[in-house]
Amino acid sequence: MHFILHKSEIAKQSSIQITGSKSESNRLLLLQALYPELNLENISNSDDSSLMTKALSSNSEVVDIHHAGTAMRFLTAYFSIQEGREVTLTGSHRMKERPIRILVDALKELGADISYVGNEGYPPIKIKGKKLPKNKVSLKANVSSQYISALLLIASKLENGLVLTLEGEITSVPYIKMTLSLLDEMGIESYFEGNTISVKPNTQNLTPKTLTVESDWSSASYYFSIVALSDIGVEITLSAYKENSLQGDSALIEIYKNFGVETFASNNKIVLKKVANNNTPKSFNLVNAPDIAQTIAVTCFALGISCDLTGLHTLKIKETDRLVALKTEIEKLGGKVDITNESLHLYASSSIKSGVSIATYHDHRMAMAFAPLALITNLVIEEAMVVSKSYPTYWEDLASLGFKITK
Repeated sequence: MHFILHKSEIAKQSSIQITGSKSESNRLLLLQALYPELNLENISNSDDSSLMTKALSSNSEVVDIHHAGTAMRFLTAYFSIQEGREVTLTGSHRMKERPIRILVDALKELGADISYVGNEGYPPIKIKGKKLPKNKVSLKANVSSQYISALLLIASKLENGLVLTLEGEITSVPYIKMTLSLLDEMGIESYFEGNTISVKPNTQNLTPKTLTVESDWSSASYYFSIVALSDIGVEITLSAYKENSLQGDSALIEIYKNFGVETFASNNKIVLKKVANNNTPKSFNLVNAPDIAQTIAVTCFALGISCDLTGLHTLKIKETDRLVALKTEIEKLGGKVDITNESLHLYASSSIKSGVSIATYHDHRMAMAFAPLALITNLVIEEAMVVSKSYPTYWEDLASLGFKITK
């Protein structure tokens, strides 16, 4: 379904309640499957977390996780240690194009029984669950932190724990630290020194406990963009957020100061307020927060300023090749973009075309990142309900701010 976004003006003050973090939720859902004494609150209502929940409770021989990349990586590790269980893990057409070999090779090195059903190195994969006898493995660290987190999440259930050596520059360190922090909250011991992570085995039941999932910072990024494109004095209150967040995308607070947006935190809420106009060229290294690259690029384009974004090598293996998609859609709107395998340069521009139809490529973040442009011009978002992958109520929440949206 395509949505028409008409040029809009938002209220001076608004409040939004955002669902729990997809990243935290999917990690905790897997840990809950391993340790049923864990109780969870404020779980994400995203498609990805729903698919994760369904997959973990399924007794089927075939588990289809559709577009959920996090679920594919985490479940590959999870099913590898389900002794006596045989599962074929598959997904959408795009999922079958997303590499899984690095994780599969690491699990095989630990003793896992995994084979490829189709193309070598890609889903679908057939997994025969068994006890993994080994506890030492090396992994390329510069491809996807989800491979690393997948191993860490099952590590405490391995007979001898896990000693993981990371080779090369480590990608998305905050996501690795998020995983280790959640293990720590559960009472599972781990150590991260240099390029080595070790997790102690835990064969005992954990003390029953309840963990509350913090709301999603990636979802908050679109409101940072909206405030940056608004008049001075506009503010949006978001909940529920922690001041000391585990999520790498909380870097938004510092990044959007460069756009004249200040963030005030209190009582598990953050208030975003436009306090100044700052239209100088921007430059950010997003190696630790690549999921907010689309938001920042569109913010800069809407303001007519240039930007250089680096550290984006993981974007090529997401729901779509996000660098190519950004270049294509921004240039349809009248901008100019250069990309490499890990960077994006946006040229300053003085106008934005009206009524352009934005393709979303089965990628929730393409739809959500471009929507704030409705504060500047009319546009169409194709296949707009792709947002359900991470933020099902996005369009309703934008409408509550004052966005004019028709189907």
